[in-house]
Amino acid sequence: MNKLFYFFLLLTTVSFSQNIRFEGVIQDNTKAPLEMANIMAMNQGTNAMDAYAITNDKGKFVLNLKPNSTYTIKLSYLGMKNKEITIATLSENITQNITMESGGIELDGVEIVREMPVSIKGDTIVYNADSFKTGTERKLEDVLKKLPGVEVNADGEVEVEGKKVSKLMVEGKDFFDGDTKLGVKNIPADAIDKVQVLRNYNENSILKGVENNQDNVAMNIKLKDGKKNFWFGDITAAGGFRPESKFDRYNISPKLFYYSPKYSINIITNTNNIGELPLTIQDYFKFTGGFKNMMAKGGSSFNVSSNDLGISLLRNNRAKAIETDFGATNFSYNPTKSWNLSGFAILSASKTDLETKSTTNYLNENSSEVASTENRAEVAHQKNNLGLFKLSSSYKPNANFQFDYDVLAKFSKQDEDNFLLREAIDESNNSSTENIFTKKKQDPVSVNQNLSFYYTASEKNVFALEMQHLYQDENPFYNADLASDPFVNPLAPPPANNVLGYDPSQNRTNLNQNRFVKTNKIDTKLDYYYMVTPKSNINITLGNTFSHQNFNSGMYQIMDNETVNELNTPSNTNDVNYRFNDAFLGLHYKILSGKFTFTPGVSLHTYALNNEQLGTNYTQNFTRLLPDFLAIYQIKKAETLTYNFSFTNNFSDITRLAQGFIINSYNSLSAGNRTLENAIQQSHSLRYFKYNMFNFENISAFASYNRTVDAVKTRAFFDNVNQVSSPYNSSFADETLTFYGNYGRSFFKYYKASLSASLNWAKYNNIQIDRNTLQDVLITNESFSQTYSLKASTNFKQWPNIELGYSYTVNDYPTDTFFTDKPTITLDYFFLKSFSFVTEYEFYHYYNNDKSVENEYDFLSASLIYQKTKDSKWEYKISATNLLNTTSLNDDSFSQFTTRTSQYRVQPRYVMFSLKYNL
Repeated sequence: MNKLFYFFLLLTTVSFSQNIRFEGVIQDNTKAPLEMANIMAMNQGTNAMDAYAITNDKGKFVLNLKPNSTYTIKLSYLGMKNKEITIATLSENITQNITMESGGIELDGVEIVREMPVSIKGDTIVYNADSFKTGTERKLEDVLKKLPGVEVNADGEVEVEGKKVSKLMVEGKDFFDGDTKLGVKNIPADAIDKVQVLRNYNENSILKGVENNQDNVAMNIKLKDGKKNFWFGDITAAGGFRPESKFDRYNISPKLFYYSPKYSINIITNTNNIGELPLTIQDYFKFTGGFKNMMAKGGSSFNVSSNDLGISLLRNNRAKAIETDFGATNFSYNPTKSWNLSGFAILSASKTDLETKSTTNYLNENSSEVASTENRAEVAHQKNNLGLFKLSSSYKPNANFQFDYDVLAKFSKQDEDNFLLREAIDESNNSSTENIFTKKKQDPVSVNQNLSFYYTASEKNVFALEMQHLYQDENPFYNADLASDPFVNPLAPPPANNVLGYDPSQNRTNLNQNRFVKTNKIDTKLDYYYMVTPKSNINITLGNTFSHQNFNSGMYQIMDNETVNELNTPSNTNDVNYRFNDAFLGLHYKILSGKFTFTPGVSLHTYALNNEQLGTNYTQNFTRLLPDFLAIYQIKKAETLTYNFSFTNNFSDITRLAQGFIINSYNSLSAGNRTLENAIQQSHSLRYFKYNMFNFENISAFASYNRTVDAVKTRAFFDNVNQVSSPYNSSFADETLTFYGNYGRSFFKYYKASLSASLNWAKYNNIQIDRNTLQDVLITNESFSQTYSLKASTNFKQWPNIELGYSYTVNDYPTDTFFTDKPTITLDYFFLKSFSFVTEYEFYHYYNNDKSVENEYDFLSASLIYQKTKDSKWEYKISATNLLNTTSLNDDSFSQFTTRTSQYRVQPRYVMFSLKYNL
């Protein structure tokens, strides 16, 4: 690592010593500075662009040029005549101010803008992809990571200026709407001409001027001319082995793309047993299909929870073994100029083996000490079959009317068999060990439909009608087979101590539960916008949310002789109908005053809630007035400060209202509370962002504070490591405080660095029942998590490129504190005009406060690619993952009553030989 670091410093020193500075101010003929003027230096000897810049708010530019060279300096600025000057460099720095002349719209300026690595026009930033490529890029992800101000995380999520990119398009057409991962992981790098970042994005041009879109960011990929109206893509076939085993690894991945003005088709397929997951379970659950939360500014939150069984989720693709078959297609078609049809279909099947060791500490109700401990060694086998289908239609016959319809269907079939060895240790240090078998099965279905009309009646009157319907059908089944009796009251004599009433005389306790949850939810919202002045408008909103849910569950015991013991007491069954209705009227006033935008608002809500269970109805009817406020301070063109305040009524769905017992896991049992009331959350957030094209400096900071009163919390009783709980409304406020900050910039032409910090503090209140007296004890727990990261990288065209990174994480929980040091190094090098070499190294040092837990592990991967020329059809690759054959990773978490640290097994070392054919 030290050698690479010194090599990086050497490259920096050599590069700095070879440059001279050409700087000055670009101004108009009145001597006023021109912000965001484009300037670049073309070397007359090599005909190459050696440097470029965009002026700052004071019109200043700096170009780093080679000494003893002659340059043509090209300048362009919207509304000014293009200008060229010639300079000759020696060994001294040059300072020169340049005046541009007014000349209207430049017809001959297009070519200059195309050559500029970065240009800005209004809310759009345009990156010329070839200006940042070094030759080792293979997918869109590799290109995006090299663009200033753009970040791509391990899950394929893209952030620009600290904001998540919510939509990815190619040639203006949706690419698997609602997720960026499939695009950044699959679109070929050599097909990309421009990357357009669309800030303040609104899909609907009718509402663009009347709504606040400051947090909306989209990205559009422009293709090279040779990729339009032709099929392009690649077909990859790979085989490999584990050094300790036979040649049994495979990866086959055809990817095809077609784009024309009238239609587009994308096909992505993959089958492998090396752990590549184009779509993880987490991706499936968060895949929105582009459906927005249309009631976000209404002041109410009624989110339908997912009644999944807690099937173990993967961290990226790291598990003991994964086999995947994946297929996806995306299309867009324009039958007429005013009508667009688009959609996608995704199918994924995977088999996963997980192996985990964990320690869970349960907190004492009367102190912050550990009351009991559970050690687990788990082996799980999963089968996941996932399907997503979307169809969209958008009809816009003119600039004043638009009609949209979308439907998104999600299907899945999931099975998990789990075997675990558990050791339970109580507060007296007595331990017991048992084998536990669990089975989870579910095949939920959801269909989400959206219907929208937008109409501009006149310059002053705009109408928007939006309707959304969600149908969700869930049927989770859970089975736990234990050697012990899990849910008993230790203070009561048998058989009264048996909470569920099962037969405790059996050799093993085999408990089963079926659940059936159906949801129909309809949101309707009519917005009217009246333009008071060109810089102000009034928005009146009339809306309604209606939800009807049905929850049924039943429980039974499998006896030793395979007969069924129905556990059908009222406390073990559920038959609940729940209706929720929220009718509201909202009023917002938006005004632009100088550099400020203010949007105060208020909404009046009338709520009607009714749940029917146990032969009776329980109703709640009340009215609330909820204020909100948004202020935006546009300090400069690319510098803003945003403050957001809101009151929100948060409502529980049927899951927490059903009073019959629910088996959450083999050691967790819960019952709902039909009398729950809504929680009220007060939220404050402050966001600062600055983007300086002069040196690609980007600063983003976000801070938020949430205070929740009447929060729905948990009242829990613990018998050693087994838990029985129910929800209640807490009279004590929960609080969370979050901060994120990032500073990054480029240095000269080839260097980029960034520093970030993420802080999360939370304070929660729950009730834990004293194990001896059965009295309620208020438990207040705080957690504080911190992550600090530093990165520095180069972007040379002919030298090896290196990225050095370091992150430090502290998770401070009530019973322990966990630390992670993580230095990283990435090296990529394009050499001999045919070879690409990429290697990545990560080192982890994981430990707790007293170092009773301490592990060190690292990961190393490398690949060597040969492609004879840039336009060659064939590509050859040898790659290796987990070269150091690391066996496991560490993780930790906090769940208000417990702290947990775990170690999970990862895939072994693979060596792969790949052959790719580029279309």
